[in-house]
Formats: sequence, C-alpha cells, structure tokens
Amino acid sequence: MSEERDGTDRPRDVPTGTAGRATSFEDRLSAARRRQGLEAPRHGDDSANAGIGLSASQGSALGMGMRVGIELVSALAVAVAIGWFLDEWLGTRPFLLMLFFVLGGAAGVANVWRLVSPPKRPERN
Repeated sequence: MSEERDGTDRPRDVPTGTAGRATSFEDRLSAARRRQGLEAPRHGDDSANAGIGLSASQGSALGMGMRVGIELVSALAVAVAIGWFLDEWLGTRPFLLMLFFVLGGAAGVANVWRLVSPPKRPERN
C-alpha cells in the first residue's frame, strides 16, 4: 500500500505536537485505524461519504444494506455450487442441489442475523 507522506518519515495525517513529533501513541493509532477503515470517523468528519453526496448515517445504512445482500447471495451461491457439483459427481440430480439450496439460504439468514444482532457482553466473574 502506498501512503502519502509529508517529507518526514510519517504519514501526512498523523497529528504533530509542539516539537514536530507525533503527539501521542493514541492519536497515531486512531489516525492509522481511520485510514484503514477500522474506526468510525470523528464527529463532523464526513470525508468518506462527501464525494458521493451522502451523510454519515446514509453511508452507514448503505454499507450495511450492501453487506446484508452480499452475505445472502454469497451463501446461496456457494451452497448451490456445492450441491450442483455433488449432483453431477454422484448422479443424484436434483436432490442435493435442492438440499444445499435450503442449507445455503439458512446459512445466509444466520449470517445476516449475526450481523444485525447486538453484540454479546462478556460475562464477568
């Protein structure tokens, strides 16, 4: 991956302190996570969606909707491919294809359920 640099040995968007050094480890870590898409942008920073004319909430909803669709379709596609291959190999057409279609649909729904359900809190002893 290529990173944009400002002439020093650090990326451009790393905050600097009074002596030209990075202010703290937490700031550098936060900036790196934002660059990689692992951390939500700071409040008021809609730069990720500004290019396509979406607000932060609309962009988040669009991303979630795309992920839900991809989860369902990919689970079905993999299951149907496995069912078709096994039917061709074993000569049981179309029973395994139908079975794996149902299993793929169930796997897709389970993936979506896991995606939209709230995260579980760890138990404290």
